[in-house]
Amino acid sequence: MAEWLRELSVGQWFETGGEPFEIVGIDIPAELVLVQHYDGTLEDFDFETWMTLAASPCAPPEDYSGALDIGPEDYAERDEPPARGHWDSPADLVESYER
Repeated sequence: MAEWLRELSVGQWFETGGEPFEIVGIDIPAELVLVQHYDGTLEDFDFETWMTLAASPCAPPEDYSGALDIGPEDYAERDEPPARGHWDSPADLVESYER
């Protein structure tokens, strides 16, 4: 086994051209490195291509929202509290099955 392969492990973060990605799998028999990019896109590289990437280790992103495909407006705090409704209590769901 190549020395560089022993240094790879699932969960490591790398970057090429400022684009971070995480190693999510290493398939030795198929000679593939499986990665997930920050935006959630999955990709695999054969060992030969991996060597030409010249990917450098990096720290994981502090903000994981890129992989969730949501914008700040989707999880930003709201000025008004949410309206109260039928599903205010988990017991409401149980009571609906008792009829």
